[in-house]
Amino acid sequence: MNYNDIVAFIKNTFTPYPKSYIPYPKSYIPNPISYIPYPKSYIPNPISYIPNPKSQLPNPTIPLHEPKFIGNEKEYLNECIDSTFVSSVGKFVDEFEKRIAEYTGSKYAVVTVNGTAALQVALRLAGVSENDEVITQPLTFVATCNAIKYLGANPVFVDVDKDTLGLSPESLERFLNENSVIENNKCVNKKTNNKIKACLPMHTFGHPCKIDKIVEICDKYNIPVVEDAAESLGSFYKNKHTGTFGLFGTLSFNGNKIITTGGGGMILTNNEQLARKAKHITTTAKVPHTYEYIHDELGYNYRMPNLNAALGCAQLEQLPKFIENKRELAEKYKRYFEKLDDITFISEPENSYSNYWLNAIILKDKNERDNFLKITNEQGVMTRPIWKLMYKLEMYKDCLRQDCSNAQWLEDRVVNIPSSVRV
Repeated sequence: MNYNDIVAFIKNTFTPYPKSYIPYPKSYIPNPISYIPYPKSYIPNPISYIPNPKSQLPNPTIPLHEPKFIGNEKEYLNECIDSTFVSSVGKFVDEFEKRIAEYTGSKYAVVTVNGTAALQVALRLAGVSENDEVITQPLTFVATCNAIKYLGANPVFVDVDKDTLGLSPESLERFLNENSVIENNKCVNKKTNNKIKACLPMHTFGHPCKIDKIVEICDKYNIPVVEDAAESLGSFYKNKHTGTFGLFGTLSFNGNKIITTGGGGMILTNNEQLARKAKHITTTAKVPHTYEYIHDELGYNYRMPNLNAALGCAQLEQLPKFIENKRELAEKYKRYFEKLDDITFISEPENSYSNYWLNAIILKDKNERDNFLKITNEQGVMTRPIWKLMYKLEMYKDCLRQDCSNAQWLEDRVVNIPSSVRV
C-alpha cells in the first residue's frame, strides 16, 4: 500500500497548521548546557540537567495531539496572578471541581496534581493495600499499573475486547469463576490466597468499555470498580458519563488530553464520605485549625495549584466545541479509510458517544504497522503505536494474567494518528 497518499491526506486535513509547531530558528536554541540554572561550581555533574535525548522530543509538522487555548485562558490566569493565590488555595480550584462534577454528573469531584495521583488515591480509598490484587487490562498506559504498585498491590491482567479496546467482561468473569472464592465477604484468589480488592478498567482513547457489565460482574464478587477515565472526558456510555459507573472514576488533564490544566487529575465519586476523605488525604491530611499544623494520618501533597485550575476552567468552557470538532475529524478519517483495503478506522463502540481523544487505525499486521510508523514519522506526520502490553515490561513481567490474545492482536496492529482540534 502507498502510505504516502495517507500522509498527504493527513497533512491536507491539518493545513494550514498553527505556527506554534513551526520549529524554532537555530538562533533560539542555545547549547543545552546554557539551560543549567546554576553556576557550574554548584553542579558536580551538569550533564544530568540536559533535557531528554532528541530522539524522544520530535518536532513534527503534524503532532499527534496539541492543546488549544482559544478562550478565557489568559484572562483567568491573569486574574489568578492578580489575586496572588497561585498555589493550592484559590477560587478556581473549587470552581473547577464544581464544574467537572456538573459536567460529568458525578455528585463529587476532587482535584489532584495529576491523573496517576487520582488513581492511586481512588484505589487506596477503595481498600487496596499491600499484597492485594487489582484486576486490570494489559493494554493501557503504564500509569494504570503504576498506581496499583504504588500501594504495594499487584495487577492481574485479563484480556480486552477488540471493539472497545477496553477490559473484556467475558475475560473478567472467566477469571473470577476459575480463580476466586468469597471468604468473609471478600473476594480471594484461590491460587495466591491474596484478596482481589478492585477492578480497574480503562476507557481507551476515549472509547467507553462495557462498563455496566463490568460493574455488574464485580458486584457479584464484592469487588469495587475504579474507572480509569483519564482519556474519556466528554465520552458517554448509554447516556451516562464515563467515570461515574464505579465506586470511583478518575480523569487526567495532562497537556495532551482533550482539555488540559498543564498537569492535573480528578477523582469522581457519588459517595460523600469517600469524597471528603479523598480531599483530606490529597491535601496532606491537615486538620483545619487557625494556626496549628496538625495532620491526623498519612496524606499526600497532591493538590492542584490555583493557576492550573484557572486554566482548566477556561478549557472546560471550550469542551463542547472541542468534542464537536474532534468528532468531525473522526468522521472525515472514517470516510477516507473505509475506501482503503487492509486498514480499519476505529469507531466508537455500540451504545457509546466517544470524545475521539486519539484517533486510531488497525493495520494488516505488525510489519505493515512498522512500515506505516516509519513512513509517516519520516515525513513529518507524528504517529505512534499503541502501548506495549504491561506484562512485557520488566516490572510487571511476573504478574498473573489470563489469555490476552486480543490485546496481543491489537498491540501488533493499532496506530494512533494526528487528532488535534483543528481551529
